[in-house]
Amino acid sequence: MISRIDLRGDALPEGGALRDLLPRAEFDVEAALEKVRPICEDVHHRGTAALIEYAQKFDGVTLEQVRVPVEALKTALDELDPAVRAALEESIRRARIVHREQRRTEHTTQVVPGGTVTEKWVPVERVGLYAPGGRSVYPSSVVMNVVPAQEAGVESIALASPPQKEHGGLPHPTILAACALLGVDEVYAAGGAQAVAMFAYGTSGPDGCPPANMVTGPGNIWVAAAKRYFTGKIGIDTEAGPTEIAVLADSTADPVHVAADLISQAEHDPLAAAVLVTDSAALADAVEKELEPQVAATKHVEDRIKPALAGKQSAIVLVDSLEDGLKVVDAYGAEHLEIQTADAAAWAARVRNAGAIFVGPWAPVSLGDYCAGSNHVLPTGGCACHSSGLSVQSFLRGIHIVDYTRDALAEVTHHVVTLAEAEDLPAHGAALKARFGWKVPTP
Repeated sequence: MISRIDLRGDALPEGGALRDLLPRAEFDVEAALEKVRPICEDVHHRGTAALIEYAQKFDGVTLEQVRVPVEALKTALDELDPAVRAALEESIRRARIVHREQRRTEHTTQVVPGGTVTEKWVPVERVGLYAPGGRSVYPSSVVMNVVPAQEAGVESIALASPPQKEHGGLPHPTILAACALLGVDEVYAAGGAQAVAMFAYGTSGPDGCPPANMVTGPGNIWVAAAKRYFTGKIGIDTEAGPTEIAVLADSTADPVHVAADLISQAEHDPLAAAVLVTDSAALADAVEKELEPQVAATKHVEDRIKPALAGKQSAIVLVDSLEDGLKVVDAYGAEHLEIQTADAAAWAARVRNAGAIFVGPWAPVSLGDYCAGSNHVLPTGGCACHSSGLSVQSFLRGIHIVDYTRDALAEVTHHVVTLAEAEDLPAHGAALKARFGWKVPTP
């Protein structure tokens, strides 16, 4: 059901050589880019008409308008299962607690007497958020995108999610209900690359969507490719690929827990990655044995879980020691990393590369997906070595405000002029000389 990679016996290679030994899903965004380019440009030129046409082509629905009526949001919330509503409200509450603490405050540094640099944090003006609606429905992604944007102080928030044939061309009602709970009333029935293009270019008319400064949220390869296409025109969070879990475990780990957690990510998608890194062959055997009955007892077996576990992106990786295991998980840079070892907190503290780290047997990835308070929009495909998950900071821009008096400028003018001339940019220096009668002040 799942393959093994045995890295025992020899010294582990470094850097890219080690990464090349590890499992990873194939996710060719560059190839998808050529397919989404004409879709994006069609939305640019035809706007809402193109969105309606793509809804028919890709989602099998005939839309009269793309924007979801506010009444539909209210109805979805009124008809939401009370237990689901309570769970969403708790998810929102916990996410607000965590994300509110992330907000940075303005700070002024006195560099010299009379010379200060202030850094202020300004939210982007408008964001377009994307909530997937393909194999599964993700109201949790609505929470994870909206809450940090709101806590950052973004004034204009719009959300897009694919239209659903079984729901009359509207996004899934649980998505709509989550939007209503969060106070987001600008929602569009649009999916895939065309939704990203709608946010990037904007559309006109009474049903139109004003352009956004930034687009965030997970999606399929077409969404990722559209984000790449618009990078530079709009801000993006990340080109999210297939979801991943890595588990670093030793002989103290419970194989029932480990197997359940691997399966929990495998049920997302046939390209989902489930990786166990362990120095215990006995645990590897026990987990492999435990997978079969647990897989048989759940849903989505043939179309998602089995292909995900059997795919080349998933494996049990055997190492000589937890020290080697730590090197492996750092090289892998998992979206989600669980530490199920003795003294798990100490090992977690040494991890450098992961989207989010889950410590010990009582902090499974599923908790982070919904109600830990952390954010589940995280870097995939090894991008955790250089990128972070979605947070309040994602929606803020740091702006430096430079304020110098005449005396403070005079004191440093000779250094500025010297550096400008060293770079053969004399007009830079002249901009200061002009303020002092074209003479360099004596320090």
